[in-house]
Amino acid sequence: MSCIEHISLMANYNSWMNAKLYSAAGQLATEELLADRGAFFGSILGTLNHIVVADTIWLKRFAAHPGQHFALEPIRQLPAPVSLDQLLCTDISSLAERRYWLDAIITTWTQSLTETDLDHILPYTNTKGIPADKVFFSLLMHFFNHQTHHRGQATTLLFQLGIDVGVTDLLALIPNQVA
Repeated sequence: MSCIEHISLMANYNSWMNAKLYSAAGQLATEELLADRGAFFGSILGTLNHIVVADTIWLKRFAAHPGQHFALEPIRQLPAPVSLDQLLCTDISSLAERRYWLDAIITTWTQSLTETDLDHILPYTNTKGIPADKVFFSLLMHFFNHQTHHRGQATTLLFQLGIDVGVTDLLALIPNQVA
């Protein structure tokens, strides 16, 4: 599997898992979604908002890639989130709408990437104001890993409330190969 194929797999995994996660979270009342559960971002809704916030921050950085990928144009128009714990949406339905919109952009954008794009050194400034210059492919892997990390927290919180999201392993989407 090439790096480009792997990125496409990760974009599909991201979309698949978010659909499962938001379907599960949609079974809860708003009060349950907003209850502080001791997670990094407090509540289930706080955790899901954080993933959307972080994805937006990263996508805005990725939009500065010299490839100027057209699929990221809507991201360029978004205001930058003000903090990692910002509640962009206070209800699950509007957050889900935003999530699915981002997932469609991510999928379309990753399909436009080339191997040459992946080798680019992307300069950016982190949320604490510290500048960095990192290989674009490595940043993409971090982007997808970060989503998985926090989705794992959200699925645990849901499971503690008796809601099983089902299979969450990337392995479920990796195609079998003929030996």
